[in-house]
Amino acid sequence: MQTRGIHLQYSFESRGQRGPEVENPLFDLLNKLQEHGSIRHAATAMGASYRHVWGSLKHWEQVLGEPLVHWTQGQAARLTPFAQRLLIAERQARTRMTPHIEALRAELEHVLAQALDGGQLVLEVFASHDLGLPLLRELAQQRQLHVGLRFAGSVDALRALAQGRCTVAGFHVPHLPDGSPVFAAALKPLLKPGLHKLIGCLRRQQGLMLRGSGAVGRRLSVADLPGSGLRFVNRQSGSGTRLLMDHLLQAAGVDPAAIDGYLARPEDSHLAVAAAIAGGQADVGPGIEAAAREFGLDFVPLTEEDYYLVCLKDALDSAPVRALRAALESPEWPEALQALAGYTAPDAGQVLSLTKALPWWHFKTPKKGR
Repeated sequence: MQTRGIHLQYSFESRGQRGPEVENPLFDLLNKLQEHGSIRHAATAMGASYRHVWGSLKHWEQVLGEPLVHWTQGQAARLTPFAQRLLIAERQARTRMTPHIEALRAELEHVLAQALDGGQLVLEVFASHDLGLPLLRELAQQRQLHVGLRFAGSVDALRALAQGRCTVAGFHVPHLPDGSPVFAAALKPLLKPGLHKLIGCLRRQQGLMLRGSGAVGRRLSVADLPGSGLRFVNRQSGSGTRLLMDHLLQAAGVDPAAIDGYLARPEDSHLAVAAAIAGGQADVGPGIEAAAREFGLDFVPLTEEDYYLVCLKDALDSAPVRALRAALESPEWPEALQALAGYTAPDAGQVLSLTKALPWWHFKTPKKGR
């Protein structure tokens, strides 16, 4: 039996990659063949010769021990079922690993920056998954601030701040004028007026993502999910998106166990949920509008939510946090967010009172210095 393995490598280049992209010549080739339907057109799109692309295709078929393309005279080239499954599975796996890939790239960039300039500012950030934060990290890098970005659920990010494992944490909450026992129980023990300060970051649209069709393309609410026949893929416990779904179900009087897949294996990011739906493993799941658009999914908006950064009051005037706030207050920040559907940046970089930004919290006793 032929053995097949995975070999990973990275390199330092004059111009780094953006986001979680991972280059692989096989999948670049398969994507171009699927898109263009012929080796000649795929070669033109890749800036390579016909001979090179043909040789690469035969090389990968030999390595994998499976045919990759169906050839029929007079018809466009088609990927074999094996190649199609491989493409889908690779994209899902890469999407699921997106937060970890971004963290690894950030750490390697830090290593290089330290070697070149030991005086660069460094800021450790644990944050709930968001597509805008890697853009913020790039913007901060231009200001000589290295942001060591680690994605975690909202609750885990705030715990990391409480344990001193980061200087800044990121979490998000919807507008809740009537309060929420779900959010209060999860977040209240981890945020203290007078001790913590919020920094405005962004606002985004949160909702349900689903594949488009006449059957499921209608406007859904969470109350429609039980008995709908739709398979649900959820986010992990402790994530802000999972808290939102739990809150909405509680408010609607819906038993989570009545939703097919709600309590099954979760995903750790918006993109991973979107990839699972696009790949056919589920029919619907929670996520932000930008993730739905990236995977060509329908999007049903449920609520707007504010994404906050939070630090200890004593860290607010430190050089790294000041540099981060300057990046958020710059005109480049809302310009960068224009590339993401459903994003705006009100109050970006502004220091916000915990009790005023979260009025639904219902603090019983006013705190000094809040």
